[in-house]
Amino acid sequence: MTGPGPNRLARLFVVIGCLPGLSGCAGGLFATVGPDYSPPAVTAAASWQASQEGEVAHKGSTAKLADWWAQFNDRALDTLISAAQKQSSTLTQAVAAIERARADAITAGVAGYPDLTAVGSVNRSAFTLGGPLALRTQSQLGVQSQWEIDLFGGLARERESRQATLEANVSLWHDARVSLAAEVANAYVNFRYCEIQVAQTEAESRSRSETARMAGGAAKAGLQSNTAAQLAQGAAADSAGALLQRRAQCDIVIKGLVFLTAIEEPALRKLLKDAKPSGDRLPEPARFRIDAVPARVIAQRPDIAAAERQLATASAEIGGAEADRYPRLTLAGNITPTRIAIGSSPALSLTPWSIAPSLSLPLFDGGRRKANVDAARAQYASAESAYRSKVRNAVREVEETLVRLESAASRETQAQAASSSYRATLDAAREMQRVGLGSALDVEESRRLSLAAESNLSSLALERVAAWIALYRAVGGGWDGTAGDSLTVNYPSRQTP
Repeated sequence: MTGPGPNRLARLFVVIGCLPGLSGCAGGLFATVGPDYSPPAVTAAASWQASQEGEVAHKGSTAKLADWWAQFNDRALDTLISAAQKQSSTLTQAVAAIERARADAITAGVAGYPDLTAVGSVNRSAFTLGGPLALRTQSQLGVQSQWEIDLFGGLARERESRQATLEANVSLWHDARVSLAAEVANAYVNFRYCEIQVAQTEAESRSRSETARMAGGAAKAGLQSNTAAQLAQGAAADSAGALLQRRAQCDIVIKGLVFLTAIEEPALRKLLKDAKPSGDRLPEPARFRIDAVPARVIAQRPDIAAAERQLATASAEIGGAEADRYPRLTLAGNITPTRIAIGSSPALSLTPWSIAPSLSLPLFDGGRRKANVDAARAQYASAESAYRSKVRNAVREVEETLVRLESAASRETQAQAASSSYRATLDAAREMQRVGLGSALDVEESRRLSLAAESNLSSLALERVAAWIALYRAVGGGWDGTAGDSLTVNYPSRQTP
């Protein structure tokens, strides 16, 4: 077709500009098929069943968990966690997944708008009709458009799906950060515990060696049997072997920290040495109280938030599959102003344009589209089951960790009393030896009992610190879903010109 020129061209561009207002970007033009998603109701207990008395009874709060690691006041731990987060392949993959999901969300967001493409060409040719050679120049500059009108909400459901996937991936990134921090902290605490074990085993090995020396001397003097001396020698050898094993375990933990943080081993060993706590003690975590009801604590966990967003994605995909069973309307058009000049004759200007609506109506597909809907509904049922399972597991993890924390605290109190008693026994044995009423063998035996009590106390301290770290992880690590991440994709303006 040819039109009257620029006026019709301008009117056509106005029409194209107004088309998005008809497309129903918030939903289908006629309807939005499929279920409208709402988060499922989850039944949770009104309060925690595990005790929070004793060790957990204090004025701390989960609101301070965002900077919980800093409250350890341990420079080495801060450095290790920071390095691990920079080097973690898991976090890198999580960030890449976010970027992919964001790009997919943008693509889905613009699917309801016309796709405009500019085209241009210049063609110059020579021809003759039996007379002089004539030159013909034809130039074109136009716009082509392809646009699917969202009649029944298929594109809207696609936008919902992509946005929910983006939000799920961001939550998974937060969950990966929390898990990584807990993993590094556990490794670091295990190393400090290993150092304490090495010091205790060294002391025991020295005691065993001294006992073996004295037993050997007594056997030579005929004051003790050779069997007793051999037993003492065997115990000393066992203790020396245990010391070697402890040191190897410490080296293995360091190898794990090198892997997690990508810090060179010499630099890592120097960091651990320079920041070693005084007094052979484990890093002391800041305490906090789980004073919220289970349902609120569950909402703090990024893995639960991710599972809920994955459920929203599955719901939107039901609508997308359902929309494929309905008619689809596509508009294609172009407008191509053309200028033709032949020789020295006046140029001829034309404005050809066309618009071609295309309606597709599914008639028979052997049940394929219905099967796709059924598959999407099955996927939703699976995602809902996974979500509810994660919620129950979250409650279980918190309850179990509270039990572990309370148990470790209670047993640690008893272990402290036992350690104090064994130290008093050692002091008494030394005094008895000083006044000539006891032997060096009695002192060494009392020393080993005291060392065993201290070792048990250190083991319980490790269990308690590990329980605090597990509780931090179980309640979401301070993430509350409002950390300031920009999740909503800024789609093109939906206002009509």
